[in-house]
Amino acid sequence: MSSYAGDISPRQAWDILTNEMKSVLIDVRTPAEWNYVGIPDLASLGKKPLFVPWLFFPSMEINPQFAEHLETVHLDRDAPLLFICRSGARSRSAAMAMSSRGYSRCYNVASGFEGDPDQARHRGTVNGWKMDSLPWVQG
Repeated sequence: MSSYAGDISPRQAWDILTNEMKSVLIDVRTPAEWNYVGIPDLASLGKKPLFVPWLFFPSMEINPQFAEHLETVHLDRDAPLLFICRSGARSRSAAMAMSSRGYSRCYNVASGFEGDPDQARHRGTVNGWKMDSLPWVQG
């Protein structure tokens, strides 16, 4: 069994995606988030994120087929797998789950796509993929 590789920043994730050909970004948010909030754009790297929800909306129950879905894609068990969600909570759980299935380099993008809320409880102004000005597109 592999151990969870840990939290990384969006910039560190981008560097890994840029420099390690087999690295994969896995967006574990819901389809509504992908469509209305936006998605990471990896086109300049010749890559596309994988989109597999960790939780189902509106029940917020864990997707029982999450790991099986990723395993059908035949990911390299030693490649960096970078998990991202809104703020880093769901993606951490997903990264830990895949680590327990023998994937050796599962990372959580700690501040996620939108980042932590600011004092006005708005996201996208404190940290995260979008705040770091990394490429993204509106869903």
